[in-house]
Amino acid sequence: MNILIWLVVGGVLGWLASLLMRTDAQQGLLLNVVVGIVGAVLAGWLISPLVGVATINEGAFSLASLLISLLGAVILLAIVNLVRRGTAR
Repeated sequence: MNILIWLVVGGVLGWLASLLMRTDAQQGLLLNVVVGIVGAVLAGWLISPLVGVATINEGAFSLASLLISLLGAVILLAIVNLVRRGTAR
């Protein structure tokens, strides 16, 4: 059951990140889920130790963990945009 919740929350976070970065038209459902989950992993590796808040990958479903995971997904999309286009947009 946790995996299903993890996929749904990852998909929503990936979708929100793609809306913020204006890449939603380029991504489908599967890529939104991947961006949300990989972004949460990235946030857990980079941001979580700095602020002391767990991410959704660590089983913590609080507002702070959702925001940290969303920030990680936005950073991931910015890195992808930087590599693909030469600008973070």
